[in-house]
Amino acid sequence: MGFSTDCIHAGQEPEPVTGAVTYPIFQTSTYVQPELGKHKGFEYARTKNPTRSVLEANLAALERGKHAHCFASGMSATDTVFRMLKSGDHVVAGENMYGGSFRLFNKVCEKFGLQFTYVDTACVEKVRAALRPNTKIVFLETPTNPMMTVTDIAACAEVAHKNDSLVVVDNTFCSPWLQQPLELGADIVVHSTTKFLNGHSDSVGGVVITNDDAIAEQIGFLQNAVGAILSPMDSWLILRGVKTLAVRMKQHEENGRAMADYLSRQPKALKVYYPGLPDHPQHELAKRQMRGFGAMISFELGSLANAKKFLDRVRLCSLGESLGGVETLISHPETMTHASVPLDTRTRLGITPGLVRISVGIEDVEDLIADVEQAFAAV
Repeated sequence: MGFSTDCIHAGQEPEPVTGAVTYPIFQTSTYVQPELGKHKGFEYARTKNPTRSVLEANLAALERGKHAHCFASGMSATDTVFRMLKSGDHVVAGENMYGGSFRLFNKVCEKFGLQFTYVDTACVEKVRAALRPNTKIVFLETPTNPMMTVTDIAACAEVAHKNDSLVVVDNTFCSPWLQQPLELGADIVVHSTTKFLNGHSDSVGGVVITNDDAIAEQIGFLQNAVGAILSPMDSWLILRGVKTLAVRMKQHEENGRAMADYLSRQPKALKVYYPGLPDHPQHELAKRQMRGFGAMISFELGSLANAKKFLDRVRLCSLGESLGGVETLISHPETMTHASVPLDTRTRLGITPGLVRISVGIEDVEDLIADVEQAFAAV
């Protein structure tokens, strides 16, 4: 089936008892078993819930995967992947990634003996050079948050697999509409479903998707053992959101390109980071690897004072953390999403006091540009 059809139908047969076209919220903690030793596929809601199971089947199909497991947040999904490792195992990770991922690795995982090497994954040779005999995972985020660096997933997968390392890709910025890492050789895909998959800023969740039966068995065991599961209500909200993913992403993409074009011509935006611009260093790679260029843009205003003037002035664009909602969200990475990253690292990567990140929504783009234009007047 086509992608739009899968968004609406994959994993979602009409509810068998009533024929309800929208799969119900099974708000239950346990299930009556007809006799000792027999049940109807459901024993306890931490282990399995019908609403969550339908969502997992749906998201697996969208990523062209066989197995999906949903979690209470994107961070709990990522955390569960790393619980497959043991003390002494090594990870190669992108040096520019979501600050929450860096905090998990640096402040939590390292306490349990995991070792991390951070490199610019846009350079495959740096990934190759960082590999060790005990490297178990190569963790990629592409495009990166917030510098919009693009990594060649297929090339990194080829290098990693020669070392018997798994490739894990955080695909949150793209959604499967823009990019399907499993098709490019990745072993595991993670998402914060909070973002584009849900799309309405009313649910927090995460998902781990794979084609590997053994990996799926481990993730399923950990999902039940650790218990950071997605609730039935949140599962239903994401199912509802995914139905419009394709049409939303088309508008996000169209608006994102228009906003990036405007910003590239705005003299007060000193530097614009967007894979769709011809001067982006991985523009050609993005054209090959992604279905489009998305709705995430970062731009440099030169100072914290300028960023504050700009962010205090926007009205239609909403100042807040997160991304991927139908409404346009704008943020200040240095003090918001990446505050946990050390200052010297932020400075080296370009996450400056003057950097602003925008998640372009699906409003009339003329209104969005007008709002940004009036905010620039304060800079």
